[in-house]
Amino acid sequence: MANNNEQFKAFHDTIKVNETKKKTLRTNREALRKRIRKYFKDNHSDYIQPKFCWQGSFAMNTILNPIKDEGGLGVYDLDDGIYFISDTEDDRKELQWYHDEVFKAVEGHTDKGQKDNAPCVTVLYADRHHVDLPIYFKIKGETPQLAHQESFWLESDPKGLREWFNEECNDKSNLKAVVRYLKAWRDYVDSESDNDDPKMPTGCILTMLAEEYYVEWNADKREDIQLKDILIKMYDALSADDGFHCWRPVTPFDDLFDDYKEKRKKHFLKELKSFKEDAERAINLKNQKEGCLKWQKHFGDRFCCSTVKDEEEDAQEKSFSGTINNDSKYA
Repeated sequence: MANNNEQFKAFHDTIKVNETKKKTLRTNREALRKRIRKYFKDNHSDYIQPKFCWQGSFAMNTILNPIKDEGGLGVYDLDDGIYFISDTEDDRKELQWYHDEVFKAVEGHTDKGQKDNAPCVTVLYADRHHVDLPIYFKIKGETPQLAHQESFWLESDPKGLREWFNEECNDKSNLKAVVRYLKAWRDYVDSESDNDDPKMPTGCILTMLAEEYYVEWNADKREDIQLKDILIKMYDALSADDGFHCWRPVTPFDDLFDDYKEKRKKHFLKELKSFKEDAERAINLKNQKEGCLKWQKHFGDRFCCSTVKDEEEDAQEKSFSGTINNDSKYA
């Protein structure tokens, strides 16, 4: 049985964002928040002042180092929710007002500029990361409503999702690492796909699937075996008749696969099946390097196999027999 647990540990160190980068991202976040607060205080002092809630992969601590693109840089996608909280819906303005005012607040903050997208305002940075600023109106005690330009006001609870995930991590010791591995697989598949191939599922979906089909690691804490077992469980469930679902565990409790067209569904199941089958092969092999290469096929070169011994794992346990002359050296 090929043991690639050490390669998984090294891979995890490669894809996990270090504290220095996190500090830079937090600094940029605080500067952006300060600018938005100042704008609303200066221009709308008589209206509800914005509050903020960091959300998404950074808040859940599952953010990844991106795969470098042709320019030698990757893209960090961050989310910071802006909340206007009131006792009554009467204080809610027209949806577009919030987008327009937040856009004005961040205009000129970076040299790369900003964009107004349907679900959020996005601020771009020179090092290729960007911060998405979704805007919410919240009546105290009720679910926040996202100001989505195409879908009007949508019930959405990203803070509740973060709290749900943190609670699940208390019972599932390695859940964050599993999420990172699945997202790294997604990133590599998308980077290698043809332009006409559908995109793999979002990080949000993969986070929910990781929790739903989580399998605790064995006594040896073998992450390679753990991920193999999770992939098998996930594929068996999603490929079953009427099994292709991913239910959001907080409001609005919708199925995130609901809008998947058949082509995208088949693409994901095909990639998942291939990954699952190679994971099984990798574990069943006796040669550690051959097993490593099976994993590398789905993770890319960041999953390094260059230092893995190309030999049977039990080779060192085999006894040596033969004639040793006086000049022979052995350890």
